Amino acid sequence: MPDSLQAPVVVPPMDVHNQKLVANVHPPDWVNPVPTGRYNLVVIGGGTAGLVAAGGAALLGGKVALIERDLLGGDCLNAGCVPSKTLIRSARAMADVQGAHQFGIRVPSGSEVDFGAVMERLRRVRAEISPHDSAQQFKDWGADVFLGEARFSGPDTVIVGGTTLRFKKAVIATGARASRPDIPGLKAVGFLTNETVFSLTERPRRLAIVGGGPIGCELAQAFARLGSEVVMIHKRDHLLGREDPDAVSLIESALKRDGIRLVLKAELLSVERTPGGKCLRVTSGGQEESLEVDEILVASGRTPNTEGLGLESANVRYDSKKGVEVNDFLQTTNPNIYACGDICMEWKFTHAADAAARIAIQNALFLGRQKLSALTMPWCTYTDPEVARVGLIESEALERGIAVETLQVPLTESDRALADGETEGFLKLYLKAGTDKIVGGTLVARHAGEMINEITLAMVAGLGLGKLARVIYPYPTQAEVIRKAVGDYQLKGLQRYRPVLEQWLSWTR
Repeated sequence: MPDSLQAPVVVPPMDVHNQKLVANVHPPDWVNPVPTGRYNLVVIGGGTAGLVAAGGAALLGGKVALIERDLLGGDCLNAGCVPSKTLIRSARAMADVQGAHQFGIRVPSGSEVDFGAVMERLRRVRAEISPHDSAQQFKDWGADVFLGEARFSGPDTVIVGGTTLRFKKAVIATGARASRPDIPGLKAVGFLTNETVFSLTERPRRLAIVGGGPIGCELAQAFARLGSEVVMIHKRDHLLGREDPDAVSLIESALKRDGIRLVLKAELLSVERTPGGKCLRVTSGGQEESLEVDEILVASGRTPNTEGLGLESANVRYDSKKGVEVNDFLQTTNPNIYACGDICMEWKFTHAADAAARIAIQNALFLGRQKLSALTMPWCTYTDPEVARVGLIESEALERGIAVETLQVPLTESDRALADGETEGFLKLYLKAGTDKIVGGTLVARHAGEMINEITLAMVAGLGLGKLARVIYPYPTQAEVIRKAVGDYQLKGLQRYRPVLEQWLSWTR
C-alpha cells in the first residue's frame, strides 16, 4: 500500500505564504508512490545537493527515488540563503534611507521599520521561490518522491514509511543543522537558530548573537539595521576566521558603525532567565560581565545529520562531528553509496552542494572520475560591504609553501564606486611569485558577490593576468577595479624595460 504522510509539517506562522510554502515542499496530502523494481539512484535528503542529484539523474533518464523527511529545498530555501538574503535586502533598504542625506536626498523624519511587514515579505518571497523545489516539480521530472524518514536496512536497501526501496546506487545528502552548544541554562531559557529566527513576527529589542562566522555577521548587521540592539559574542579575537585579515578589519568596523557591540575572545559561561529577559554571563579579556537581552541567536557552527540513517547497516563510516566519510570522488566506504553537500563537506554553501551533486551523479551513474578537490570554490559573506573570495589568501599560500605576490587596489580608485558612494572596500589578487598565475582573490565591496565571478573564471580556465589584460570593461563600473589591478601589474613589468623603451622612443622621434 502507498504511504501517506501522517503528521503535517508546520512552519510558523501558518499564514497564506507559509501555507503555500508547505503545499509545495511538503504537501499534507502527498501520497508516496509504490516502488517497482530497483532504482538506479536513491537520494536521501531534499536540500540543494539532493535535489540536484535526483533531478539531474531523473532528467537524464534514470529511475530515481528522492526521500525527504521535512521540507524539500532544505536549508537554502527554508532557513538559509533565501530568507536571509531577503531579510538583508530589507535591512539594506533601511540603511539607504538613513544614509540618503549623503546623496542630497532629504528623507522626512520619523521613517521607521515595519518589522511585521519585513517578515511577511520574507515569507512571501520564499513561497514564490518554493515551486522550484516542489514535490510536484520532481515528480514531473520523473522522480519518485517519498516524504518520510529514511533508514538504510542493508548495503543496497532503504526503508521509508515501512516501504523498502532497492537501489543500484545511492546518494546521502541529509545536510547539517545548527549546532546547539552545551552552555548551562541555554536550553532552559530558549534560543533561536537560523532554523527558527525567520519565523519571528516581532522584532527583538535586544538581541545577542553567539558566533562570529558568516551567518552571525550577516544577521547581526541585518537586525541592527532593522532596529534591534545587537551584541555579538565570539570566542576568537576576530570575526570571519577564514577571510583575509584586512577584509575582517573592515567588516568589524562596518558592524560597529551600525551600532553592534563586539565581545571578542569571549566565553559564554551560563544563561538564566531574569524578570527583564535573558541574562548571559560572559568573560572577555579576563573580565566577567552580564548581558541582558530579549532573544539569543546561536550561530556557532553546523552539525551533520547522521542520526537515524542506519549507516552501520549500509557499511558507511561516519563521524558525528565531521559527517559521512568520503573520498575525493565523493564515494563512501560502501562503493555503491555516495554523499555530497553539508553532510560530508567543509564547504557548506549552496553552490558547493550543487557542484558536488553533479560530481556524484557523474561518478555514481556514468563511470565518472570527477574529483571534489578539482573544484575552484568561491564564496561570499553578505554583509554590507560584502566579502567574497576564491582560492587561497596570502597566509594559506605561505602555509602550503607557495610564494605569492599580492596586488591590492582600493575601491576609491573606481570612479563608479565614488559616484555610488560605495568606496568602502578593496580588491586583492594573490599571484604565484614570478608569474601572472592567480592563486586567489579577495573582494570587499557592496556587490563583491557579483564581481568575484570573473576571477573565479580566470582561475578555472587557467587564465593569467596577461589574458585578463585583453578584457574591456564598460565604463564606469565597479568591476573596473579588476582592470586597474591588471594595469598595475603590467606597468610594474614594463618599468623593468623602461631604459630600452626610452631609447626606442628617442629613435622614433
